[in-house]
Amino acid sequence: MKSKVLAALVATMAVGATCAFAANPFVDVPSDSWAYKSVVELADAGIIQGVDGQYFQGNRNITRYEAAEMVAKAMAHMDKASVEQRALINKLADEYADELNNLGVRVSALENRVGNVKLTGDARIRYIHQSEGDRVKDTTKQQVAKDTDVVNKATKNDDSWSYRVRVRANAQVNDRTKVTYGISSDNKTFSDNAQASDEKNDIYTDLANVDYNFGGNNWDLLVGRYEYDMGNGHGYGFLYGDTFDGAQLKYQNDKFAATAGYGKFKVNDLAGTADQDGVKTGYGELDGFFGGGRMAGSAVGVYYNDYTVSGGTQNAKPGAERLGDGFRFDDSWGAYASVNFGKWNALANYEKYNSSNDKASNNEGGNDPEVWVGRLTYGAANFATPKSWDAWVEYLNADNGFADKDGNFIGSTYGWRNDSLLNNVKSWGVGVDYTFAKNAQFQIMQSFATSAKDGDADPGEETRAQFVFVF
Repeated sequence: MKSKVLAALVATMAVGATCAFAANPFVDVPSDSWAYKSVVELADAGIIQGVDGQYFQGNRNITRYEAAEMVAKAMAHMDKASVEQRALINKLADEYADELNNLGVRVSALENRVGNVKLTGDARIRYIHQSEGDRVKDTTKQQVAKDTDVVNKATKNDDSWSYRVRVRANAQVNDRTKVTYGISSDNKTFSDNAQASDEKNDIYTDLANVDYNFGGNNWDLLVGRYEYDMGNGHGYGFLYGDTFDGAQLKYQNDKFAATAGYGKFKVNDLAGTADQDGVKTGYGELDGFFGGGRMAGSAVGVYYNDYTVSGGTQNAKPGAERLGDGFRFDDSWGAYASVNFGKWNALANYEKYNSSNDKASNNEGGNDPEVWVGRLTYGAANFATPKSWDAWVEYLNADNGFADKDGNFIGSTYGWRNDSLLNNVKSWGVGVDYTFAKNAQFQIMQSFATSAKDGDADPGEETRAQFVFVF
């Protein structure tokens, strides 16, 4: 106990002290003692009271309750402490959390304090079933996967089940700077029949960034590995929403936001291979907020992406950049509108992709494919609020041109549909999210009325259900 109390005294030394030369309140602390000045300052700040108001008794073991009282008083003067002192006070607050709660001190208030490190994360177990698509009669008009004559094979048995776990560490370095590091498992299917010790359990860094807020809290600079989605979290996130290496500068106030960034996609086909460089992009976005400002949730915006890919073998028009085999676009632009009214939210999102590359085959779709997405949501499922829920219905219309030569969707998406339901398709979907306990949610999604836009075969419908836990 002595060591912890000593740590508390060191951490809180001079915190909240108003007079360094106040009278010595303790008769057992001589003026020539090495601790004289610190003891006087702590007593003057009200952090220590001694025994019977007269004796310090520095060699006495104290109770956990007495130590908690000291920590509580130090917390009351947290705004006057240094970064190092705050970090040590936070550690002591965690140690004496139960005693502090009995004293009526909310330890949760420390979550966003400078020097505090928070560990968060999530775990997901998922079930997917997709029925087999129709047989393709004319392969010159509709692209299919290798070694099959159907749009997609059925997903069933152990292939239907998977899990993923992610962990994040968030450190508040100072009032303006936050550092985040996160790791994630791959999406692991139950179809692997090997021993657990023989499995390829790939754990990778999916977040590693520094976030610096400046300019009166209006400017924000994000550098490192972060999560990027086209549309900046307001749109549907059709083509990509995942791990990204780059830098981003944002200006925002209550009515307006402007974002610019540059970096490299790091997941799936857009990340490239050992033989081919991945896709890079420079991007910009303008957002306007209404109906109560930025926190109210209603917004409209436009965004633009300029793509660069090195390598590849695909022929290009004279003067056009040589693009990769799986990604053919020069640039794209999109627009969205997200409107809240009561418990309802309506989202409309449009994106157009431009390419200067020749398309030798009809299987690769048109030069400049477009995608339309609309979603209507009622309610709001919140992980912190048990029994909260929402329900939604959406419509997706995506041209032929978003798949590689094998029929795989060229990107990672925030959306829930699989490859065959993201390219050359019109599809409806419905879903429900329900928080059945704090930090635990059940989600279910179902496609219906799905048809191919080009060709004679429709993809199979998809059912997805998953449990998601956050901590």
